[in-house]
Amino acid sequence: MIRNQPSCGGWIEAVCGPMFSGKSEELIRRLRRAEIAGQAVMIAKPRIDDRYDIGHVVSHSGHRIRAVGVDDPGAIVRMAAGCHVVGIDEVQFFGGEVVDALVALADGGMRVIAAGLDLDFRGEPFGPMPQLLARAELVDKLQAVCLCCGGPATRTQRLVDGVPAPFDGATIQVGALDAYEARCRGCFEQGDAHSWGEQTSFAGL
Repeated sequence: MIRNQPSCGGWIEAVCGPMFSGKSEELIRRLRRAEIAGQAVMIAKPRIDDRYDIGHVVSHSGHRIRAVGVDDPGAIVRMAAGCHVVGIDEVQFFGGEVVDALVALADGGMRVIAAGLDLDFRGEPFGPMPQLLARAELVDKLQAVCLCCGGPATRTQRLVDGVPAPFDGATIQVGALDAYEARCRGCFEQGDAHSWGEQTSFAGL
């Protein structure tokens, strides 16, 4: 596969995959390299993602980088003034307007690196991710390791008392190892599809 980095102007890099695939770790790695190169970097994350530390992006392995928690994607554009590189973690938690914000940053000449879940716990496209992936110049889809068979995992299984959660639960429910597993297509189990409404619980995925 041939990949050409843009030589001028801005662009969007999207890093996606299931939970435990290393998305935040890859985001942190790219941002650290930019900092080492002396570039001005700003990192944002949804304020509702408070699993580890609201003031940092933290990977499941413990790597971290300072970040700003925001509610409104428009705030990212305002805070990014003067930066060379902008990173956004857990981008799937934002509404569709986040895509317009990131496109505006790239159109303004910035390198934008966005990481998030491409599929929700039902195995359906998650929030703004389809539009973001379509608008990005570079897309990397990472895989985790299936906890059932050890194969390449591309899906996130939400569990309630050890069994697959019903599909009528809130789309957004922040959690980690206690509530989610990475699974491959074959081991992913469909929950009861009582309702497919777009629900949100700000207890926090």
